[in-house]
Amino acid sequence: MTTHEKVARLRAELARHGLAGFLVPRADEHQGEHVPPRAQRLAWLTGFTGSAGLAAVLADRAAIFVDGRYTLQVRDQVPPDLFEHHHLLESPPADWIRRALKPGDRLGYDPWLHTMDGVERLEGACKRARAELVACETNLVDALWSDRPDPPLARVVPHDLRFAGRSAEDKRGEIARGLEEGGVDAAVLTAPDSLAWLLNIRGGDVTYTPLALGFAVVHQDASVDLFVDRRKLAPDLSPHLGDAVRIAEPSALGSTLDALGRARRRVQVDPAGSAAWIFRRLATAGAEVVRGPDPCALPKAQKNAVELDGARAAHRRDGAALCRFLAWLAREAPSGRLTEVSAAERLDGFRREQELFQEPSFPTISGAGPNGAIVHYRATARTDRRIEPGMLYLVDSGGQYLDGTTDVTRTVAVGPAATEQRERFTRVLKGHIALATARFPKGTTGSQLDAFARAFLWEVGLDYDHGTGHGVGSYLGVHEGPQRITKVGNPVALRPGMILSNEPGYYKAGEYGIRIESLVVVTPLGTPPGGEAELLGFETLTLAPIDLALVEPGLLTPVEAAWLDAYHARVREAITPLVDVDTAAWLHGATRPLGPSA
Repeated sequence: MTTHEKVARLRAELARHGLAGFLVPRADEHQGEHVPPRAQRLAWLTGFTGSAGLAAVLADRAAIFVDGRYTLQVRDQVPPDLFEHHHLLESPPADWIRRALKPGDRLGYDPWLHTMDGVERLEGACKRARAELVACETNLVDALWSDRPDPPLARVVPHDLRFAGRSAEDKRGEIARGLEEGGVDAAVLTAPDSLAWLLNIRGGDVTYTPLALGFAVVHQDASVDLFVDRRKLAPDLSPHLGDAVRIAEPSALGSTLDALGRARRRVQVDPAGSAAWIFRRLATAGAEVVRGPDPCALPKAQKNAVELDGARAAHRRDGAALCRFLAWLAREAPSGRLTEVSAAERLDGFRREQELFQEPSFPTISGAGPNGAIVHYRATARTDRRIEPGMLYLVDSGGQYLDGTTDVTRTVAVGPAATEQRERFTRVLKGHIALATARFPKGTTGSQLDAFARAFLWEVGLDYDHGTGHGVGSYLGVHEGPQRITKVGNPVALRPGMILSNEPGYYKAGEYGIRIESLVVVTPLGTPPGGEAELLGFETLTLAPIDLALVEPGLLTPVEAAWLDAYHARVREAITPLVDVDTAAWLHGATRPLGPSA
């Protein structure tokens, strides 16, 4: 079926169910970034393949909402004559729904695919329109999707203690003590990365992140009910989990929630990250639902010493792979024979040769010229562009290693760069350095630091439409909460051990894109002499040169130039012993000091 045919059939289903419309988010029951093929309903219906979005289909109109990373992509993938295109933040779905619905309309949704917070926003919009939000027992898209893939059955395996750094028993005890202190009997975990961290397990149910899809209930006595398809369990998993972890099929989750309700337990659930279905089932059963964050999110974000050592080691090996690629690119790109796809494949090949590498941490963004201006661009056979002299080439990539997760972006000039490109690249670099060198008191949030990275672009009326930094897991999600560096208020204070990206950028639509991304870890700095507050700062983990051909030295202060020289000296020292002679020679030139003119 074409997109038009699918929407027409969905509208027929609306009429059959007495609904004015239906919502189709890019989500599964776990509200994660990466969803299995079976749950990619938004892509099936609309053609949009980005990692965040929502479609609203009414009888006479439809709209799709995406964030700033995908405003160009959605134009290319989703027919504008069928769907209105809206910015998720500038024109939120709730506002559109309030305007689009008529009094008495019934708007359907799948309660497994929307968080409780999200449902309440939608209920408010419907109430203002004098309409009704209706939870549907079956998903209307599933009724149309005849060749819907089967659920994933990837093997669930133990994650070795030499990489995890803490035993699952220790972690369960920490969470249980937190529940007891909060007067909570149990917590429902719906995020697979929380299960992975808590129980030291990894899986393969989704691409790019080693997750086993499932649910869990953590009790105050440190026992856990784990709901996962038994067919996925490796033979050595039961001894690894121990007797305190009871395994049941996912279909048993409802009855367990009912039992908590009958016992009048106080049960904590995350309203921002868990499906509304969980809340409704607990409340109906008689439980006292306590709204609170996922208790695993914050301790998972604060990496322990073993995880941090692993991250540093993974970044050294990843830096070696990336430097081999950049050296190869410097030799081959001027010929004009390379394409975005062939370059990405070569980079993936270099990573596959590294010890402990498992898979990419996300699809490599390989964007030449105007494609680099598409923030989450993905090269395909249809869009594959040659990398030619005069272009900027942006490559954003990463790897999943057993000891860490990497994510790095470098922008390089193919041949001489234009004056405007050098000026704007240097402004992005100044923001990158400002954030990398920031010193801030304990209690500071990422949102309070976001302007550090944007200030030099703002000076000349420029900006970028994405966050400056996201959390990163330890052989887990390349995008991990709860910490972020973003304009939009994030209340989570940065704490030692948190790994984040530092990735300011600039994108000139139709011409080029610039992004400089390295991962950093929050580190304690103590109280300076004469000071009164304990300070935190960042240690940069990523080890890869920043293209000096794009740097305008006259725009850098002496302090900024010294930082760049010191960073390059560190890269050269760490990576040279890990690469071949030709790459080492290239690296020596790529990390040379700027010189006295800076």
